Amino acid sequence: MALSESAGRLRTMIEKAIEDHEISRAEMDMIVNIAAEDGHVDPQEASLLEELQNMIENKEVKITK
Repeated sequence: MALSESAGRLRTMIEKAIEDHEISRAEMDMIVNIAAEDGHVDPQEASLLEELQNMIENKEVKITK
């Protein structure tokens, strides 16, 4: 199954956060806006958001200012 355009952008941003081990609040806001821009969160987007949330909870990715 092909990724939607917004899921592709989410993946890019989330992969950057994983690589850097940090994400800014502004980047988090952008991720949420990308996921919601078309009025619904598709399964790929939900999976990516869940992965990021788990990494934040496990302190693998730190939220910065």
